[in-house]
Amino acid sequence: MTQGAGQGPEVERTATVRDFRVPAYVHETGPYAHDSHPGNVAPPLEEPLEHPEGYTPTQRDLPVINRGDTLQVTVDPAAVQAPLPANGPGPLFVVGDVHGYLDELVAALQEKGLVDAAGRWCAGTARLWFLGDFTDRGPDGIGVIDLVMRLSAEAAAAGGYCKALMGNHELLLLGAKRFGDTPVNSGAGTATFQAAWLLNGGQKSDMDRLQDHHLQWMARLDAIEEVDGHLLVHSDTTAYLDYGDSIEAVNDTVRETITRNDADEVWDLFRKFTKRFSFRDEGGADAVRSLLDTYGGTRIVHGHSPIPYLLGEVGSEDGDDAAGPVVEGPHVYADGLAIAMDGGVTMAGKLLVQQLPLIV
Repeated sequence: MTQGAGQGPEVERTATVRDFRVPAYVHETGPYAHDSHPGNVAPPLEEPLEHPEGYTPTQRDLPVINRGDTLQVTVDPAAVQAPLPANGPGPLFVVGDVHGYLDELVAALQEKGLVDAAGRWCAGTARLWFLGDFTDRGPDGIGVIDLVMRLSAEAAAAGGYCKALMGNHELLLLGAKRFGDTPVNSGAGTATFQAAWLLNGGQKSDMDRLQDHHLQWMARLDAIEEVDGHLLVHSDTTAYLDYGDSIEAVNDTVRETITRNDADEVWDLFRKFTKRFSFRDEGGADAVRSLLDTYGGTRIVHGHSPIPYLLGEVGSEDGDDAAGPVVEGPHVYADGLAIAMDGGVTMAGKLLVQQLPLIV
């Protein structure tokens, strides 16, 4: 997700986090230590819901939504461990926003039986999709990217796969690296990718370790996919419709926009991918149907907008709420057509890994 919380103190990497560098990652082993949740993320501020005309995502844009029609799904851990089939595709899993929390990600993948104690793929033919937003806010975004890249190779070798979607924070990091302080037309005055990246939790340690192969990998990510009747996207927005009337067209248009390397074009793409809350309130189900009718699938699965905001369950602004928001699992809403997967790990929520289909 992208929000307007200021960048807190620079986050130091901990010794418990493994640095999966490429190509040395092929030979790297665990183990992984799972520390308590870092408490260095600035709490979000409550703002009015309506945005001014031509708002820019560099402004704080995450209001607290008190909803009565969303459903938080409590998942029985024993019920999610589906046996791996002897033939055909393996079980399907999705991962919500990670935002640099590598230890939490490894622990969640281990809990689902997808990686072993050394952090290596052990799920055979299982299929794993990340919904985007690997970096910013948390301590080791580059470590997360390196892990996903390595798991992609290991899963493919085992007959499964590990794939990822483009999130708005991937666009933000690409833009900050490529364009820096180059002014862009934000629709509400002058902005820069560098300022937006810092405002939205950009970590100096990530930028320092960002290499060409990371940039190439991010630039090639798909924006939207359909798997087993699930339409997978990062953002809960209908802005995907602006980029094509098929999944292939959207993905091609996004990649071509990034390849052209025009700062204003990439900024406009980032701005649209930052939009949120299209599927809530009156008309939300119709917005979901517009995407499903265009791109296929019977349910949409997204990250981006944190579940604690959708429920109005957020930590105190002074950081004294040690318990944090309670997130047990994904949320189903919009007449059962949408599944929210961002568990709010950046606000001491939960990093969600969920097997699909989700039975409610």
